[in-house]
Amino acid sequence: MDSKEMTGFFADEDKLDRDGHLIFTYWMETEGDPRAVAAALASEQSTAQWRRPGQDEDLRPKHAAKVVDLQVLGESSRSAFGSHVRGQGRFVNAKVRIAHPHHNFGPRLPNLLTAAMGEGAFFCPGISSIKLLDIEMPNAYTEEFEGPKFGTEGIRQNLCVWDRPLFFGVVKPNVGLDPRGFAQLAREAWLGGLDAAKDDEMLADPNYSPFAERMRLVGEARQEAEQATGEAKIFIANITDEVGRLRELHDIAVGCGINAVMVNVMAVGLSAVRWLAQFASVPIVAHFDCIAPMSRHPCFGVSTTVLTKLQRLAGCDAIIMPGFGPRMATPEEEVLANAWECTKPLGQIRPVLPVPGGSDWAGTLPAMYEKLRTIDFAMVPGRGIFGHPMGPRAGAASLRQAWEAIVTKTSLQDFAADHPALAQALETFGGSKKTIGADQGVVLETQGFTGAPLSFRRT
Repeated sequence: MDSKEMTGFFADEDKLDRDGHLIFTYWMETEGDPRAVAAALASEQSTAQWRRPGQDEDLRPKHAAKVVDLQVLGESSRSAFGSHVRGQGRFVNAKVRIAHPHHNFGPRLPNLLTAAMGEGAFFCPGISSIKLLDIEMPNAYTEEFEGPKFGTEGIRQNLCVWDRPLFFGVVKPNVGLDPRGFAQLAREAWLGGLDAAKDDEMLADPNYSPFAERMRLVGEARQEAEQATGEAKIFIANITDEVGRLRELHDIAVGCGINAVMVNVMAVGLSAVRWLAQFASVPIVAHFDCIAPMSRHPCFGVSTTVLTKLQRLAGCDAIIMPGFGPRMATPEEEVLANAWECTKPLGQIRPVLPVPGGSDWAGTLPAMYEKLRTIDFAMVPGRGIFGHPMGPRAGAASLRQAWEAIVTKTSLQDFAADHPALAQALETFGGSKKTIGADQGVVLETQGFTGAPLSFRRT
């Protein structure tokens, strides 16, 4: 691409029609001239060949993606993608922001994904490694999407819980239980104080636990638990399946009194979830299956925050995401960024409930609250509830007791002295000698902290 042609793929952002463009931000690596490679990236993602031979035309002003910012970050003698990438020994890495006229693909998620992370970006000549970091969307674009029907506020209204985090729980064993045994475990956890029991992401409609039968028994158990406790309860049914069955499974669940559904979003596709949201009468909970293969490499693929934003745009009301702690191997800053992505302004799209997950139990609640600095989140233990030696009723109770300890600024060990369920959780999952949660109080008003103000709760 000669210098004259390159200029058609650059623009001054201050002179750009921001309502008419989305901005994709990439980290990229190249052995070539970063400016020329950035122009090639914009070209490959949009017009590529921008005129027909023999025709006096130029499609670039209206249709070309345009580089609006380019920052060279450094260079290395080895590719960040891996040692199998062989080059001449000078890999330059840069951050580039590219403005895309969204009339090229419209408010259609498959077409947006094709532009942002398709052939043009990931097979662009001259780029040895690339990662999509962000997609900035103007209100003129997001207003074309319906987004979630419920979001955080709607889920809280369904539960009538406003003054604390929400407690979800994954019924365990995650596969292998018959419907009756499964429903009994969910009922016990609800009786202990759990807000929402849920299917594991791997449990859908197997022969040993037919979906319709499981939903019927779980729906009955939920109603029994509500009557016994005087508290609203939620069951989150996993309806992940072939796209053609999503509506059928949603309708079966709702017909049995189930009041939330879960979808492994990347497994069924964002567009399928957007379609589901059009007719869903209950909240949609997203699970993070298939996201790690797209995001875990630090210098290739797509960031988890982009995927969180897209799930919110597609209509998910709560988003389960890799959480804190060693099991999920996710940096704390990334967890916080994803939680913030659930709540930060996105046109008219409602804030949704962040649900960081991964081997949590009562003892991880104080640190989770301290890091998130908001009550607008849910935790989603599995074994922390259903592996409790005293049973799932005590496992769920230990979560509520851990929150009471936080509210009263009491260490979990001191609070556990008069609360056997919490004491057993500490002994089983955390060891009894470690001090957890001392001097942690609850602040219900809005708080901000460097990088990502998470709380928008009313007092």
